[in-house]
Amino acid sequence: MKALFKKHFALTEQGATDLVKSSLATFAAYVVNMFPAMLLMMFFDKTLLLNERSNGFYYVASAVVLVLVYIALSVEYDSLFNATYKESENLRIDIARNLSDLPLSYFSKHDLTDLAQTIMADVATLEHALSHSIAKIIGFGGFFILISSMLLISNVKLGLCVISPIVVYYTLILLSKRIQTKSFHKYYKKRRENSDGFQEAIELQAEIQSFAMSEDIKKKLYREVEEGEKIHIASEFVGVTILGLAGLILYITHILVIIVGVSLLAEGEMNILYFLGFLLAGIKIKEGAEANAMNMAELFMVDSVVKRIGEIRNVKRQEGEDKELSDFDIELKDVSFSYDDSADVLDGVTFTAKQNEVTALVGKSGCGKTSILRLVSRLYDVTGGEILISNENINNISTKSLFDKVSIVFQDVTLFDTSVMENIRIGKPDATDEEVKKAAKLANCDDFIEKLENGYDTLIGENGANLSGGERQRLSIARAFLKDAPIIILDEIAAALDVDNENKIQDSLNKLTKDKTVLIISHRLKSIQNVDKIVVIDGGKVESEGKHEELLKTSRVYKDLIDKTALAEEFVY
Repeated sequence: MKALFKKHFALTEQGATDLVKSSLATFAAYVVNMFPAMLLMMFFDKTLLLNERSNGFYYVASAVVLVLVYIALSVEYDSLFNATYKESENLRIDIARNLSDLPLSYFSKHDLTDLAQTIMADVATLEHALSHSIAKIIGFGGFFILISSMLLISNVKLGLCVISPIVVYYTLILLSKRIQTKSFHKYYKKRRENSDGFQEAIELQAEIQSFAMSEDIKKKLYREVEEGEKIHIASEFVGVTILGLAGLILYITHILVIIVGVSLLAEGEMNILYFLGFLLAGIKIKEGAEANAMNMAELFMVDSVVKRIGEIRNVKRQEGEDKELSDFDIELKDVSFSYDDSADVLDGVTFTAKQNEVTALVGKSGCGKTSILRLVSRLYDVTGGEILISNENINNISTKSLFDKVSIVFQDVTLFDTSVMENIRIGKPDATDEEVKKAAKLANCDDFIEKLENGYDTLIGENGANLSGGERQRLSIARAFLKDAPIIILDEIAAALDVDNENKIQDSLNKLTKDKTVLIISHRLKSIQNVDKIVVIDGGKVESEGKHEELLKTSRVYKDLIDKTALAEEFVY
């Protein structure tokens, strides 16, 4: 049962256990709620028909039933709501843990707003279904089977009169599941798109205002929200229409019970008390069926949510074993790679970046340089060939072992809304303040940090909003220096630096290369002319490799890049 719940509702182990308990508690509450009616029927049977007097017994029985109802409802409430809220916490933690285990390529292919929606809104939707619908449906299902058996044993004809319309009612609802699910999924998708639109509008406020697009964006967002509400209303209308039409069948219950019951009374096959009992049972079961029909509609609605959570859990993880790496030459052997099912970005790339050397990758935009860095750091996995570190295929090395040995600084910097000190300390969480300051000095950060209001304790805003592009880039470089990993990967780190700071960073890099493997990309070719090796990439292949002077003579692509760079610098100055 727990395995079934985990699969169909994307629950944790504890959540599935709690759902079993809440379903049993709900079943018990349904059963206990029938006790007052049963006691009343017993009273009428003994008092009116048999003229027996035992008022004391009924006073005591009424008190006992009242206590049982209170206990049943209290246990049901606790199991439905308190346990559900705990599951919401566990589910969010479980999703976050799953996200932390996913390959980093997953995040480049999926919108972060969508992932945030899954953790917050989707879990909240599932939380409501758990506390209001799922256990109720399961509990009522068990209760319906029990009461149906009792009714059929008492009188088959009247039992069928009560049961048959409800069975037909739920059959029609289940047959309409595909229609309702499709409608709800359309609204779910539109709501996701609207969230992306709002997130984009917030993040790009500077660009929107600078290009006087505020009014256009506002109109677009309003239009998208209105369209979303139309889809929402349409999806709700579909559900209400189906439930309303199917609900008409439930009223046949009373009609059938009255017609058949009166006939049985006339023929003397039953007494008036039994007839009233079946009529009362029909009313109670009809009310429960109607209430749970709305619960089933909510169950259909969370289908998209459950699938989304399941998708995150089922993403293929990067495999590998924890290993101690002893040397850090990076060797690419006939490496090919493509994003999804698109054409190959890399095709048969082979070269070696040696330890204690700086290897630079150059080439035209789109030639595959950044893809090589992503593969080496295992943000993505190769589609062909292999990459070796310490003579070990990195696909056989756990990402934890690999990331411990790699410091990465990409062109797009991500900072946290905390202090300068803590942003740098991310490179080495147990680093002392002095170690952080030393790394900041190596990255040429200390000059601008000292000018900040609170120095290293200054809060820098969301993603470093209070800093310039160059300052943000240098903080990112300081992290890599603090981590002091044996492999350093740098992607266009000079893009946001002025010439003076670029030269200072270059001096720092020269100090860090001892016993390290440095792999770098830079469009400023002057900054990499003195590196140990330059690998020229053209159209996803290695066109040539060597030192600057050698490549000027042997590589057409490299000479062309140098000529164009010189022309661009001449034009600027």
